[in-house]
Amino acid sequence: MSNRLIAYIQLHIAVILYGWTAVLGGLISISAISLVWWRVMITSFSLIFFIGLGRRLLAIDKKKILIYMGIGVIVGMHWICFYSSVKMANASIALITMATTSLFTAIIEPLLFRRRFNSLEIIIGLMIIPCMILIVRNIDISLIEGFMVGLLSAFLASLFASLNKKYVEDATPYVISFLEMFGAFLFISICLPFVINDIQAIMPTSTDWIYLIILALLCTTLAFVLSMMALKHVSAFDSNLVINLEPIYGIGLAVIVLKEHEQLRPLFYMGGILLMLIVFSHPILAKKLNARKVIS
Repeated sequence: MSNRLIAYIQLHIAVILYGWTAVLGGLISISAISLVWWRVMITSFSLIFFIGLGRRLLAIDKKKILIYMGIGVIVGMHWICFYSSVKMANASIALITMATTSLFTAIIEPLLFRRRFNSLEIIIGLMIIPCMILIVRNIDISLIEGFMVGLLSAFLASLFASLNKKYVEDATPYVISFLEMFGAFLFISICLPFVINDIQAIMPTSTDWIYLIILALLCTTLAFVLSMMALKHVSAFDSNLVINLEPIYGIGLAVIVLKEHEQLRPLFYMGGILLMLIVFSHPILAKKLNARKVIS
């Protein structure tokens, strides 16, 4: 097989693994904050093997280390909101709200990079709103709170992704990931005693341990490594198209594993399909517009 084909296979495996994260969140019995604490702890320690800890960390400016760890705090908050959404609503709703990151990114990135707002990004972002209204109107009122927490998760995801884009050139992806995971771990470790009084509440069951190890090592560390390897042979455009499949894979898995189609109405899935079509149209339209600018 060619390197390009292998890269596409690696990307799809990574995205399927990412799609499992919401399903595993629904299967794990401990609270969202406890789940994320275990996830970032296991992930950060597993990444030590990829970065050659001491040598590479010493090469980074101390200010940049603090910046990456600060971004890690936002990552931790994003995951807490994401898994809270899974537990308050369900995996499908948590995944579908993540599609709104396009709208949030269209606003956050220009502010961070001090550039003009992109009219295409704003239009695509605004087109998402009617789809979200259709989705909200077709979920049970008891799930609305989880939907709103999912939107907060999407906002935080767009914020840390934009910050990563700003500082990604200053260190290797493995070092950045380790510092962000470790920053999230320290932040949640400080918060945990104020949120949970009983130490038993954070202890996973034997089944939870299996799911947590899969979540941390396969759905986080391995998925990240595969996606980084794939980027050596495919363009960022092609990579983004595949990554956009995550909610589709995730919702499909949630239907099969968690039987969530029994909770949700057909129009919810119609809104989800329209939403994904809009999300997929963005990189395609952007590529065509860029091509026209080059020609002109």
